[in-house]
Amino acid sequence: MKIGLALEELHRSENDLAEQLLTISDRHKADHEVFHVSRDLAAWSRGHVRQIARIGATYDLDLDPDPVADPSPLQKVRHEMADRLGRRSAPALLLLRDLRSVYLDASGVSVDWEIVGQAAQGVRDRGLLDVVTRCHPDSLRQAKWANAQIKEKATQILVS
Repeated sequence: MKIGLALEELHRSENDLAEQLLTISDRHKADHEVFHVSRDLAAWSRGHVRQIARIGATYDLDLDPDPVADPSPLQKVRHEMADRLGRRSAPALLLLRDLRSVYLDASGVSVDWEIVGQAAQGVRDRGLLDVVTRCHPDSLRQAKWANAQIKEKATQILVS
């Protein structure tokens, strides 16, 4: 069975998404909604990493249950820089780029959940299917949030 490979990829992609969300939170601290919501969304992915690691053991995988850590000292310095930069045009363009990246990565994570879900159905693994059923909707919401932010901010950033 190759389900283990799909779980390893899902584990990696959820971990990467969590790290990316924490990074944009740090980078765009001046935008309070982006700061707080992206941290909440990162917590979802961190929870998913733990659940994937737990269920991965049934497929003889040794996945790290500890997702990315909280911001490093370097990331805290970025917090301060984001505050000082405020809402100037370059940081705003960076925000659009970051939101686009989150949208694409969250969409990719969603596809990974679909793949694992189909495999779980194929082998009739109820435990794995339960994990997919709990976690997959969150990745869809993460992508929808990023897309909504892009729609809300793109005109103001690009036209001003």
